[in-house]
Formats: sequence, C-alpha cells, structure tokens
Amino acid sequence: MALNYVWIAFFIIGFVVGIFKAIILGQTGLLSDMLNALFDAAKNGFEISLGLAGIMSLWLGIMKIGEKAGVISVFAKAVSPLFRILFKGVPKDSPAYGSVMMNLSANMLGLDNAATPLGLKAMGELQELNPEKETASNAQIMFLVLNTAGITLIPTSVIAIRQTIALEQHVANFNAADIFLPTLIATFCAFLSGMIIVAIYQRINLFRLPVILFVCGFCGLIALLHYSLSQMPADKVNQTIGAIGAGVILFIMILFITAGMIKRQNVYDNFIEGAKEGFNVAVRIIPYLVAMLIAIAVFRSSGCMDYIINGIGSIVARCGLNTDFVPTLPIAMMKPLSGSGARGLMVDVMRHYGVASFQGKLAAIIQGSTETTFYVLAVYFGSVQIKNTRHALVCGLLADAIGLIAAIIVGYIFFAH
Repeated sequence: MALNYVWIAFFIIGFVVGIFKAIILGQTGLLSDMLNALFDAAKNGFEISLGLAGIMSLWLGIMKIGEKAGVISVFAKAVSPLFRILFKGVPKDSPAYGSVMMNLSANMLGLDNAATPLGLKAMGELQELNPEKETASNAQIMFLVLNTAGITLIPTSVIAIRQTIALEQHVANFNAADIFLPTLIATFCAFLSGMIIVAIYQRINLFRLPVILFVCGFCGLIALLHYSLSQMPADKVNQTIGAIGAGVILFIMILFITAGMIKRQNVYDNFIEGAKEGFNVAVRIIPYLVAMLIAIAVFRSSGCMDYIINGIGSIVARCGLNTDFVPTLPIAMMKPLSGSGARGLMVDVMRHYGVASFQGKLAAIIQGSTETTFYVLAVYFGSVQIKNTRHALVCGLLADAIGLIAAIIVGYIFFAH
C-alpha cells in the first residue's frame, strides 16, 4: 500500500503545483511540458524494459548453466551461514542464496546490467518460497533493501563519466578513481544500516558470529584495498579497477560453462532455456516500470523537486552550517526516482563546478552510493506480481537517507579544504 500512496502523491502534488503555476504565475507552457514529460516517460519505460531483454536473456542463460552444473548450489552453501540469519523462511539449501549472492556481487562491481537480471532471478526464487503470493515475504524485503543499499566496490560508470569530463575540461593529472574508497565507505554504511533497519522490523538478532565476521571482514577488505591502491600511480588505479570488475564477471561465465562441460551437459540448450526466461521477465515488468516512471515525470517536471532542494538549502544556511554540499542534493533526491535523471544531474554539477571541485567529487560519491529505490521496487516486485510491499519502501528510503548522510560526511573528510 505504501507504493500506492507514493504513486498517487506524485501525480496529485505535481498536478496541483502545475495548475497553480499555470493559472496564478502565468506559466502556461508548464502544463504542456508536464504532458510531454508524461508521454516521454511512458515511452522510456517501454524502451528500457525491451532494452533489458537482451541483457536478461544473457545473464539468466548463464545462470541456468551454473544452476544445472551445480555451481550456484556451491555458492549458496558458502554464504548460507550468513544468509540463514538475514533471510527468514528460506531453507538452508535453497538455490536462492546463490542468486542473491550473485546479484549483490554484481552490484558491488558496479555492473548494473548484470545485477538486474540476477536480482530478478533471485526474486523469482524467493517468490517460489513465498506462501502469500501477492504480499512481500520477509526474505524478499530484506533482499530488496540490501539490493538498493548495496555495497559498491567499483563505481565503474561513475569513474568513466568523470574521466570523460576531465578530458573535456583539460584537467591535468586527474584521478577519476579517487572517489573509489569514499564511495565504498558510504555504501557500506548504507548496506549496514539497511540490514539493521530491516532486522529491527523483522526482529532478527544480528549479534551472531556470521554477521560479526562479515562486518569485520569487510572492514578489513576496505583497509586492504585502500592500502593496495594507494601504492599505485594515479593513472593505473582506474585501469586496475575496471580490469577487476570485467575479470570477475568473465571468470564467472567461463567457470559456469566449464563446469557444465565437465558434467557433460548440453550447455547450449541450458543457456537457451534460461534465456527464454529472461525475455519473459523483461516483458512482464513493462507495466510496472511505466507506471512508476510516469508518476516521477509529473512530479519532477512540475518543479516540486526544486522546491524541496531550495528549502533544504535555506534551512542549512540558517543553521550556520557549511552549504557547499547543497548543489549536490538534487542528485540525492533524484536517484531513488530515476537513475538516468540522477546521472544527468551529476554531469550538470561536474560541468558547472568542475569535475575536480568538491561539489564535483561529492556528486560522484552520491551517484555511486545511492540506488534507484522506486525503480527497483517497481521492477523487482512487479516481476513476481507482488502488490503489498509492506515495509520495503520505508526501509529502503531510510537506508538511502543514511547512505546520503554518510556520503556527505565522507566527502567532507576526504575532499573538503
């Protein structure tokens, strides 16, 4: 029901503001702009869904190979001590654990195209265990929140955009990957907070050895990565990070195919079987994605987002606090609604203030450390026809908010002068 109220609010608030501006302020062209934005969003939602068909077919095909070769079950067993605590109601030998781990790993490596189909696969497997098919289960909510607040080890696309803009602005000795560690820290804070928030809702005891080992282990990984990358020349860091992400994914694909070949399976037929599932899922999510994007378009084009940002800026200034971060807030406000919209706002900040400025760096951290919560909610739950999302939206947005605060604090620690 929460998503229903949010969807209605986007339309009504946006429409009321648009009518007020058109009649009272004389901005008669605004209503036409809102209508055009509505139609464009519907078209974009359809095109995005169809565009996902190829990627989903690829990854669900590969996942089917790994599943039949038994590799996914090995992954599931490896993470089951931790996941058995987090995902209530999921049997310890469930293949869903392997799919969840693959999705979180793809998010960690900044591979959005891989993460979505893997996440839909995991959501489908969790749905098979769900006794109430139209209501989100505890495990599905935990998975969705961990997905939206997922740890980003390598913000691949953000690094690539920063490098491109730095070349345009002729910035000398620019290290596009210098936001790597701040982004990792901010996303880890968001991930940890999301886990804790859902655990409170679902009364999960997190003071267990597997959870403690995971948290301590990841903190150790952050320290190790920081030390390793700090020893490299700046121009090598970006190449190294990109190579890690690509190498891990290619290794997994070859591992699955090789395992299937060793077990003398028909790997090609297994891939085709999984690819067919990917196409069906892509078609099934079209109405859910279109519904969410059109509501966001009305709210954004009416100017409501600008009012929120300007209000926050005024409050911060009156409190006597540093307002250098305020220009980046539109990215934070837009990211839960639209990934492409937030990316455009990030580029705008970098071009206006400079890619090497504090605002430019903070914009990159925020873009890399927050997720399109409404998009994920609509697509993931829509793929399995979940109507009652329970506390998923609240938990996801709270984790986003904590991730944003962490990103701003970390940005000041690393880059403020």
